[in-house]
Amino acid sequence: MTRIALVYFDAGGGHRSAATAIQEIVRQKHIPWDIDLVNLQELLDPIDVVRGLTGLRVQDVYNSMLRNGWTLGSPQLMRALQWTIRAFHAPSVRLLERYWLGTPVDMVVSFIPHFNRALRQSFANVFPDRPFVTILTDIADYPPHFWIERQEQFLICGSERAVGQAMQMGHHDDHVWKTSGMILNPRFYALTKIDRENERVKVGLHPDRLTGLVLFGGQGSNQMIEIDRCLGSSALPVQLIFVCGKNRALERRLRSQRSHLPRLIEGFTTNVPYYMQLSDFFIGKPGPGSLAEALAMGLPVIVERNAWTLPQERYNTEWIRDKQVGLVVRNFSAIVETVAMLLEAENLSQFRQNAAAMENRALFEIPEILQDILDGRMNGHDSTLHPGSAAVAS
Repeated sequence: MTRIALVYFDAGGGHRSAATAIQEIVRQKHIPWDIDLVNLQELLDPIDVVRGLTGLRVQDVYNSMLRNGWTLGSPQLMRALQWTIRAFHAPSVRLLERYWLGTPVDMVVSFIPHFNRALRQSFANVFPDRPFVTILTDIADYPPHFWIERQEQFLICGSERAVGQAMQMGHHDDHVWKTSGMILNPRFYALTKIDRENERVKVGLHPDRLTGLVLFGGQGSNQMIEIDRCLGSSALPVQLIFVCGKNRALERRLRSQRSHLPRLIEGFTTNVPYYMQLSDFFIGKPGPGSLAEALAMGLPVIVERNAWTLPQERYNTEWIRDKQVGLVVRNFSAIVETVAMLLEAENLSQFRQNAAAMENRALFEIPEILQDILDGRMNGHDSTLHPGSAAVAS
C-alpha cells in the first residue's frame, strides 16, 4: 500500500486542519493510501532553541502572539525566525533523515512554510526518487524562503497569484497545480439544510435579525472585545455570534461585557459550519482558512489590514477586494460604519453573489493531484526544475 506522510505544525491551527481534512477525505473515498500525520515540531524539539531558552515551543510562542495581538513587527520577527532556521538547517536535516530512515514513505506532503528546504533535502537524501510536495495553505507565498524554494518541489496552489509566484521562481508548469481554493473540512460539503430562524431562537438569538459571526481563528483575539463594544453600543439592527476558540479569558471578558445586541458567545467548538449557517456575514482576521470557510458558506467578509496584520495574510486583503467579496478596514474601531456599509442592500447582494459564484473543490482535487504525481514518478516523470519558465498572470 502507498504510504504518504502529511507534515504539519500546530502554529495557528490551519496547517493541522488542512492535513487532517486530506486524511479524512482519503478515508471517506477509500483511497488505498496509508496516511501518516507528522508533527514537525515534535521531530525538531531536540534543536528548538526557543524551547531550550524559555521552555516554550516555537509554535506555542506563535499562538500566544496571535491570542494577545502581539503581531506588530511580525515581518521582522519572521525574518529572524528564518535566519534561525537557516542556522540550524544541517542539524534539522540530520534529524529528519533519521526519521525517514525509520519511517519510510512513498511521498512527503508539506502543509507548512519555512521548513520546505530541510524537508525536501532530508527526504531526497534518503529516498532520492520519491516525490516531495508542498501544499500552500496561504492564498499566496510571502517570499523569500516561505513556501516556495528554488529546489525540486511539486507545488499545489490555491490561487493564480501563487501559481505565478511558483513559475517566477523557476518551477515548470508540470510541477505546479492550481486548485479551486483552500482546503475545507469535509463537514462543509456534508451540511444538512436547517431552519435558520428556528435554530437561531434555540441558541437565544432573534430569528430574523442580520447576524454577524466574529471569529479570529483557534486562539481568538482581544480585538473581539473592541468589536463587541463598538457594535454593542450602536443602533445597527444586527446580532452577533462570537467564537473565541481556546481563549477562555477572552470568552469570560465577552460574557462580562454589557451589550444591548443579542449575542451568542462560544468557546472552542468543532461546529463552526453550524454557526456559519446561522450567520449573514463574517468579521475576523484575513486568515486563509477562515476566509475560505466563510465564502464557501456565502458570507461576505469584513477584515482588517494594518501594521499588525501578519505579513503572509496581507495579500489576502487585496484578494478580497479583487474578488469583491467583502470590505477591508484599516482599524476595527470603524466597525460600526463598515458593517453599515456592508449591509446596504446593493452591497450585501453583490458580495453574496460573488461569494456564491466561488465553487471550492480543492479537498477533492488534491488527492487526484497527488495520485498524478505518484503515477508520474512510477512512469519515469521528469522532475527537473526549469529556472527559465515564464510566469502566468497573477
